[in-house]
Amino acid sequence: MKSYQVVKFGEPLELREYENPQPRGEEVLVKITACGVCHSDLHLADGYFDLGDGKKITLADRGTKLPFTPGHEITGTVVAIGENVKDIKIGDSGIVFPWIGCGKCEACLDDNETLCEMPKYLGARLNGGYSDHIIVPHSKYIVSYGDMDPAQAAPYACSGLTAFSALKKIPLTSKDDWIIIIGAGGVGINGILLSPATHKAKILVIDNDPDKRGKAIEAGAYEAFSPDDETEIRNKIGIGASAAIDFVGRPETTDLGLSLVKKGGMVIVVGLYGGSLKLSLPLVPMKSMTLRGSYVGELKELKELVNIIKSGKIKLIPVKKQGLETANQAMSDLRSGKVNGRIVLIPN
Repeated sequence: MKSYQVVKFGEPLELREYENPQPRGEEVLVKITACGVCHSDLHLADGYFDLGDGKKITLADRGTKLPFTPGHEITGTVVAIGENVKDIKIGDSGIVFPWIGCGKCEACLDDNETLCEMPKYLGARLNGGYSDHIIVPHSKYIVSYGDMDPAQAAPYACSGLTAFSALKKIPLTSKDDWIIIIGAGGVGINGILLSPATHKAKILVIDNDPDKRGKAIEAGAYEAFSPDDETEIRNKIGIGASAAIDFVGRPETTDLGLSLVKKGGMVIVVGLYGGSLKLSLPLVPMKSMTLRGSYVGELKELKELVNIIKSGKIKLIPVKKQGLETANQAMSDLRSGKVNGRIVLIPN
């Protein structure tokens, strides 16, 4: 088994070779077909998330042990099963759901594994998809994608699921409403593409990069602006947007979202760029606004999303296929903002 691993936080991934792991009990061994490169992988490789004001959450403090293999947007084929596996067979293929909880707490038992306090996320706590094989703890986490290209299906394990779950948290909208999407990277583009499946509102995109604004329009956004175009944005949305989704997660982007929603509006923070927010507290009750977070999505939502994709009613995010050996370059390109859509790594 060849895996590109974080051996030292903040350093390039290193290629390590191991014997293929053997599944036990309810485990399944999957031969990886494709793995998307996600912005979260950069934070995981760096070893921390920036909380602002000099504060950090480190992976070491949260139980991640080195070396580990990042990557959580995985598709693959079952090549071996544990002795207790009953509902999947060798040769079955699917998207691997990576947001796995402990399986024992109240959140997990209610099928809300992303709310688990002791998660076992693939590509963070357990080895992930920058490899040619992976152990999946249970067959239920493999969701069939039908006859889709597996490289095309892979980003829906995170990028698509994250956007879909955030959109679903917004109350139903009408064709006269606006939803603002801040950040037109891979997740933001998926937010635009998936919006017709969840809302009637028009999508207005805000991004610094003119190329990404162009891609947002191609994906179906009604309008796309620079953050500097605040006057034009306000003229367009009138009294304000019904909701804003911040796919960047910086203080200035969340603050912009808060300033653009109307009374009763919602701002959803998805991005993990980092920092801390100074909030004018009287405006929260005065505008009856909701500020909430949304972290990836649940297994039930992935199944719902895959059914939407299979229906052919939405456009799919553009992907660029690269060899697994380009993992470090792919992460560097993503870090420097050179990626439109999604890079997907393909093992040899």
